[in-house]
Amino acid sequence: MNGQSNVRSLSARPPEVPSIARSSKQIFHASCQRRFNPLWRTEMLNRIFGLETEYGLLVNQERPDHSPTWFAHKIRDHLFHVQRRGILDLHHRGHDEPPGNGGFLTNAGRMYLDMGHLEWASPECESLSDVVAADRAGDQLLQDAIQDLGLDDTVSLIKNNVDHETDATFGSHENYLVSRRFPFTRRGLGPFVTFLVTRQIFTGAGRIGAASPQEGWVQMDRLLMPREASHRFSQEAPLPFQISQRADYIVNDFFEWVQQNRAIVNTRDEPLADPNQFRRIHLLLGDSNMAEVATALKLGTTGLVLQLIEEGHAPLDLDLNEPVETMQELSQDQSRQWIVQLQSGKTISAIDIQEVFLAAAEEHYRGQDDETDWVLDQWKEVLQDLRGDYQTLVGRVDWASKLWLLDTFREAEKMTWADPALKSLDLEYHNLHQGKGLYFGLMEEGRVPRLITDKAITLAMDNPPRNTRAFGRGELVRHLLACGPPDESADPKPEERFSPSYVINWSIFQLRGQAPFPMPDPFKTYVQEVRAHLQTA
Repeated sequence: MNGQSNVRSLSARPPEVPSIARSSKQIFHASCQRRFNPLWRTEMLNRIFGLETEYGLLVNQERPDHSPTWFAHKIRDHLFHVQRRGILDLHHRGHDEPPGNGGFLTNAGRMYLDMGHLEWASPECESLSDVVAADRAGDQLLQDAIQDLGLDDTVSLIKNNVDHETDATFGSHENYLVSRRFPFTRRGLGPFVTFLVTRQIFTGAGRIGAASPQEGWVQMDRLLMPREASHRFSQEAPLPFQISQRADYIVNDFFEWVQQNRAIVNTRDEPLADPNQFRRIHLLLGDSNMAEVATALKLGTTGLVLQLIEEGHAPLDLDLNEPVETMQELSQDQSRQWIVQLQSGKTISAIDIQEVFLAAAEEHYRGQDDETDWVLDQWKEVLQDLRGDYQTLVGRVDWASKLWLLDTFREAEKMTWADPALKSLDLEYHNLHQGKGLYFGLMEEGRVPRLITDKAITLAMDNPPRNTRAFGRGELVRHLLACGPPDESADPKPEERFSPSYVINWSIFQLRGQAPFPMPDPFKTYVQEVRAHLQTA
């Protein structure tokens, strides 16, 4: 959970949105007409990807009968008890996750409540196509449940990171598997921080306004010292628009905590795999993306930069002078020149920095697999387009798509950036109802390149990737679903009294009366081993 308030209600419905086609400048860009191949022949090299998405709920009633949290519980219960998409946890996963709070689905991902707020964690994916499909599958599972409950006019599911009413934030967390030999030190991570701070120019989802200055802590040796909040732009005048939703809430470069002291690189060591072989890079600085191209580029470019660092090919001498402040300044730069200062004193643009990383990845990894080549091609095209008219990025980059929609609406309605109606439109870009969300309006007009098919999303709603350990976990969930609810005796044996009939975690599971079944290698499917284990249970 990443904010004081993760689910929201509005006192009124958003304003009527005119037809995108009617209010647009009728610009059909070559980038949106380009045909993207949704199927790659080969996947990115030796990488496990995962996404965790936290959703907002809007209650579209002036005087709602129930809170957003109430609706979140109802949606979860419908998924597990009525639609039978998965099995609920029977054990405590933490102080804030009691039994029944959530569980694993047949697609091996996990759906749960985080302090009253819906969250979806994708299964382990070894390809960009799989992780994009899993991301979209989580969206669709929740939206289908809302519509199945007849609540689509009552609540809206919002895939963004900012509550404009309370100034709270909620996250889109990225997970990347790396070797335990990865140089996870301040020095080793220097290039990574530079890349992450500057990648927001094509991964940001955009927002109106700015957040209040955030308080944070810096670790000095073994002491925690308060970090002075810095918000140079927001302190001067109201901000019309910025390119990142999360930048204002990042207060440290490295830190372990994930809520009150969000960092560019989260340092907690929780591999969810064999700790002798693997480390999990856990990032919480990024925005939730609607555009499939943005999602794939975010994960793909980050994976390639991690590979550059792992193999000793990362560009050097690009360490930023003040990474946290730079992240906020880049996001809030209204000129979109994005000039940053390095520790050397040199100034350089964020686009130039990204092109240095691109050149290194081109030199070392061009031709290693189809997904890598796609990432390199799209990375290059997006950076080139960022030097020109931002409107050429509509459909591929979320902040550009949103800004174009807001600008178009403002001009049509003769509105200023201070008009409160624009914040409602900001949220409507992220509405996951395909008949209402502005992103889907762009898709209907042919402005959004697709990387995966609707069929692939439907398959991912029920089925796990078949080349990672998610395959074995999905087999387990299907087996337990077929067995029905646990048969709890009225007079349980002493060994059963405090022992649930099953316990499932990402890297291990145990059935009552059986030995634990570890799954330490995320690259292994374990499907045959799981089937054999279940036959003996």
